[in-house]
Amino acid sequence: MSARAAAGGEGGGRHGTLSKVSLSSVSAAAAEAATFPIDAVKTRLQLHRSPGGGGGGGVIRVAGELFRDGGMYRGLSPAVLRHLFYTPLRIVGYEHFRSSLASGGREVGLLEKALAGGLSGIGAQVVSSPADLIKVRMQADSRLLSQGIQPRYTGIANAFTKIIRAEGFLGLWKGVVPNAQRAFLVNMGELTCYDQAKHLIIRKQICDDNLYAHTLASVASGLSATTLSCPADVIKTRMMNQGREGKALYRNSYDCLVTTVRHEGVTALWKGFLPTWARLGPWQFVFWVSYEKLRQASGISSF
Repeated sequence: MSARAAAGGEGGGRHGTLSKVSLSSVSAAAAEAATFPIDAVKTRLQLHRSPGGGGGGGVIRVAGELFRDGGMYRGLSPAVLRHLFYTPLRIVGYEHFRSSLASGGREVGLLEKALAGGLSGIGAQVVSSPADLIKVRMQADSRLLSQGIQPRYTGIANAFTKIIRAEGFLGLWKGVVPNAQRAFLVNMGELTCYDQAKHLIIRKQICDDNLYAHTLASVASGLSATTLSCPADVIKTRMMNQGREGKALYRNSYDCLVTTVRHEGVTALWKGFLPTWARLGPWQFVFWVSYEKLRQASGISSF
């Protein structure tokens, strides 16, 4: 390990950690804003229930509805708020776990990296789950606007207040189990694959640690993360959208899984796959390129 890497990585101390938190927050906010309309389409598709796992008329129709309803950016503010906690915690957590496993200068194995990515994702998602809940519900409310019905929430503060009043403080963590399961799979695929792919590209001298390496690694990690996490994403989206008004369709995440497969087929677990991948690809490109460039400019070791 070089002196620069030691100073910017394990030996960077509090300053290095705070710098990583700041840089990852800025990069995540930029990536979220750039790709949010695709996430809105994905959420609308996942909430549609139909036999055979149909996507509610397809991506183009749903995108057209959202554009007409003005729902493309509904829920952006809680989405950005979520990433101010979620992304720094998972990035810093992953690097911490990876460094701990690399004690003695040995090479960290793929399975160990996968475990580090999964565990860091769980911790980050549990902390940020309330903001994710509000984002999902505000996105779902765009359907109410198209019908001339007043949405449930007018903003983040109003959503926090109403959810706590109607469902209790723990209601903010509705769907946290499938959410954490999804976060484990997403980060196991995303962080591990990006880390492994980037270093493989550099080690095989396909290209240097530059934009091309970051782009290739982000594409690979996006596909991996989407394939692994889409079923858990469908379950968590449906669980988080149901309130406590006596209309709950599912008792728990397992019941949601069984009911979805029984009535809509197993392919329903991959509803929204294309818009999810279409979003994760650009999201990771914007995030990783921004993050890596900011880290290099700040003199902090590369991911």
